[in-house]
Amino acid sequence: MAAGRERVMVVLGWWRRRSHAARFDLSVRWSFYLNFAFVPFLVAVGLAPELGAAVWLVLALIGVHVLLCVQLVRAGLDNYLGRGPRPTALIAATAALTAAGTAGGYLAYPEVTPGHPDGPANGILLILNGCFVAALATAVRPRVTALAAAAACAAAYTLSALQGAPVPDAVVAFGMLLTVVALAGRVSAWMLGLVWELDRAREVQASLAVAEERFRFARDLHDVVGRTLSTIALKAELAAQLARRGQDTAIDEMLEVRRVAQESMTELRAVVGGYRSANLDVELAGARSLLASAGIECRMIGESGGLPEPVRTPLGWAVREGVTNVLRHSDARNCTIALRPGASGTVTLTIENDGVRGEPAPDGGRVRFGGGLVGLAERAAGLGGTVAADRLRERFRLTVELPTRAVAAAEEGPA
Repeated sequence: MAAGRERVMVVLGWWRRRSHAARFDLSVRWSFYLNFAFVPFLVAVGLAPELGAAVWLVLALIGVHVLLCVQLVRAGLDNYLGRGPRPTALIAATAALTAAGTAGGYLAYPEVTPGHPDGPANGILLILNGCFVAALATAVRPRVTALAAAAACAAAYTLSALQGAPVPDAVVAFGMLLTVVALAGRVSAWMLGLVWELDRAREVQASLAVAEERFRFARDLHDVVGRTLSTIALKAELAAQLARRGQDTAIDEMLEVRRVAQESMTELRAVVGGYRSANLDVELAGARSLLASAGIECRMIGESGGLPEPVRTPLGWAVREGVTNVLRHSDARNCTIALRPGASGTVTLTIENDGVRGEPAPDGGRVRFGGGLVGLAERAAGLGGTVAADRLRERFRLTVELPTRAVAAAEEGPA
């Protein structure tokens, strides 16, 4: 019982680690496979009374044909998604078996079944050509599929004529069936490609959002530090030239260098301080929007309205750091951000997500900190709080706990 439950958990964990696009891909492929797998049972139930002693030979033919069609669908979808070459040899083999099976069906059953408008050969033709057209629609362009469907309709009409009872209405119905089957196959491939394209677009959008924030910080640093360092370099060079000439104005120039450097430090602190400051409400709203743009469902628990100002800024930066880690280091589909007041005058922020990459940590799930989490832990320790990061099977949890009476002087986030 326990072993079975463990296997179920493994399967569920494997399914949850897959992205929405990967799940849809798997669903589309297996819908094809299961439909093809049902075909031999359909033959056994519908045609067995008319096939006589050759029923097992026909079922073997249908089974091999179904396997080829399944392989053709797999390779055709991979080709449509740009993951593999066009399966030309597989198309040719399946087409050859379809034609051979159709001809063999007529040779084995040239007459119609007494009391019926057709015979076993007609059923074999319908099944072989229907499966082939459905599989072919995923691997080639629509006009090629249309030619194959037209050839199948011509074969159906020819077979009826050879049996002495051509039925145009039945051939038209067969053509309509092939059209529906071909459209279903092609639309499924198109939808699959569209879902993967949307998945890639969401990943790019999330990466661009993170890159944009980095670019903004780099641009501000360049504007401030680049200008002042150029000024310092020029004035230092001028002071050196004046000093070599023994002019007292060199002292004035060096004092000017000191003044510019002090102003630069003030501007740099303002830039870094603006980057470090993080309004908790703004960060929570931004986290929801950013995660949604990356295709990650975000759930918010708790309210931030009653928190004192000294802890709001470090918690806001913790949200920013945690969400950045979710985007950069996971394949998350779900993320939960919770704010919970503690009974001992503390507030706890937890950010938990699925889609963790790599193997679990060897020391019971505790995760080693990177640069961002180290800075966050240092700031939390300065406020009397703690930071913990844990790997729980396929989930990652970041926990930040701060006292609500944190000193107001420590308002900037970590580097």
